[in-house]
Amino acid sequence: MIDFVLDKQLEADTAAIGRLMLCEVCLLDDSRFPWLVLVPRRREIVEIIDLTMDERALLMEEVTGAARALKSITECYKLNIAALGNQVRQLHIHVIARFENDAAWPAPVWGKGARVPYQVKARDDLVVKVRQALGVV
Repeated sequence: MIDFVLDKQLEADTAAIGRLMLCEVCLLDDSRFPWLVLVPRRREIVEIIDLTMDERALLMEEVTGAARALKSITECYKLNIAALGNQVRQLHIHVIARFENDAAWPAPVWGKGARVPYQVKARDDLVVKVRQALGVV
């Protein structure tokens, strides 16, 4: 949609990966956890239930594709998928690769230590891999 604007906090905390049919895909800038964020390009959408039935189905397909891509790239032990929205109201879905030796395992990643931004090359390399896996530009 033309009037879609990514939440300022999401924009500040992520690097753009690309655009799927419904969602913007971003990489959260925390090198401790390979972490994608999918944001439906719909104005003033807060909850999954605010999407139409067709949009909900498309969202699930895109989340599934992102999760498969992340698992393939990282060979993670587990995937965490969540839509919390407690700090950022705009609907967004987290897809997080988890490892038994990661900084928060086995607890949730939220509130565990300080974010460690990616080195530019590492971030850019991961963005390219995710773009390739998702088939986005």
